[in-house]
Amino acid sequence: MERRVAERLRSTLGPLGLEAHAFKVGWYNAVLQPAFHLPYPDDTLAFVVLSTPSMFDKALKPFVNKERLKIIRDPVDQCVSHHLSRVKEKFPDQRVDVMFDYEMLPSRKPKFLAQTAAHVAGAAYYYQRKDVKLDPWGKKKIFGVCIHPKYGGWFAIRGLLLFPDIQVPFLEQPAPVDCVSQEEKRIELLEQFNFHWQDGRYRDIIEVKERYSEEQRAYFATPPAERFRLLGLSQ
Repeated sequence: MERRVAERLRSTLGPLGLEAHAFKVGWYNAVLQPAFHLPYPDDTLAFVVLSTPSMFDKALKPFVNKERLKIIRDPVDQCVSHHLSRVKEKFPDQRVDVMFDYEMLPSRKPKFLAQTAAHVAGAAYYYQRKDVKLDPWGKKKIFGVCIHPKYGGWFAIRGLLLFPDIQVPFLEQPAPVDCVSQEEKRIELLEQFNFHWQDGRYRDIIEVKERYSEEQRAYFATPPAERFRLLGLSQ
């Protein structure tokens, strides 16, 4: 069952520059405090959805052109929401719950921890402070970051698709690719991400097969309120 769902998602989302990686809710809940647990049985099938560099041209620009006369508040969020909501149409006999990376609970906690989901699904390795043996940061707050084995840091985690009626007790967990395995490289990655994230160097901590285009980099480097102009939209 999981394979059939995965193939249908691949054929639906792949042409849009989106990837879907399967996991069991129990894998995710096992590594988090109860406050962050997903409220589903452990064997529930879920997929974490990533946007790759090609999403900008394959999904975002066509979406903006089509929706040009409608009110668009956040082009990327609305584009992803549109396409993930349409996934439900591909599974008319299944309940499909969708969570987006920008959604918050009433407690102001995120609905899900995106980087943890990507790690347990084997989609990208979530490098954290605990992955460095000789910690050089003292009392500084250090945030972790996911690195994709193909795109490095040139990707984003956009949402979850959950299939509450599909239980997959025998699904095997894939380990994420540890593509930054050297201690000094991990320190360099976390340093760049935490203290120099604006220049984007952390994204190239490994040799990548594809990165954001110049147009896409300019878009994400522009303050949100001014991005509409780059896409030819009025606010």
